[in-house]
Amino acid sequence: MRRLAPLALPLMLAACASTSELDETRARLDQVNREATSRLSQIESRISNERLLEMVGKVDAMQAEVAKLRGDNEMLQYRIGELSKRQNDLYADIDQRLARFEGGSAAGTAQAAAGAANAGGAPAADPVQAAYDAALAPLRARDFAGAIVQLKAFADAHPATPQAVDATYWRGVAHTALRQYDAAIDIQRRFAEENPNHARAPDALRNVANAQRELEQVDQARATLQKLIKRYPNSDAAAKARQQLKSM
Repeated sequence: MRRLAPLALPLMLAACASTSELDETRARLDQVNREATSRLSQIESRISNERLLEMVGKVDAMQAEVAKLRGDNEMLQYRIGELSKRQNDLYADIDQRLARFEGGSAAGTAQAAAGAANAGGAPAADPVQAAYDAALAPLRARDFAGAIVQLKAFADAHPATPQAVDATYWRGVAHTALRQYDAAIDIQRRFAEENPNHARAPDALRNVANAQRELEQVDQARATLQKLIKRYPNSDAAAKARQQLKSM
């Protein structure tokens, strides 16, 4: 036993050294694991925050797009309402003008018939007036495309008659009703310039201004209304033009 004692001591020292190194190694591994876990948590947190920010950005963008679409839809509904109102106003205006025109024509026809009867003769039918009435029929029925064709054909067939001048005016009105504003402006402007003393010349200029406004030619529309007021200050069209200028 005494012979083995010197050998046991180095073995015990070696065992102690191995245990100490093992504990140190374990401690270092635990520290590395903790550091790795901490870094992994930080990376996961950073990734989560970036994804969250990305998702928030996408949600904000979608909300902005929805708000824009809602605004566009409201604006579209407003413009449709305005267009419908203007269209209804135009139809009412056409009906009123036709009623005044037909009232004047009926009175003139009655006077002519009375004159012929007083002279002892039977009233003769006027073929030109009959053709003109037929050309106006589509306009009265709000068949504006048909009215354009019929009124132009009448004016071409009877160019030297007063009814041909009137047909040109009503053709411009029909183009306006179809929202063919460029054609309406051209026809009504020429009508007003070539027939400055015609009873409908003020209305023709106002029609030009209304068509220009529909084309968003605000400056031109304002200038046309001012011309109307200057040329025909006492006309009904001028009174309406003054009201329109206040809102332009």
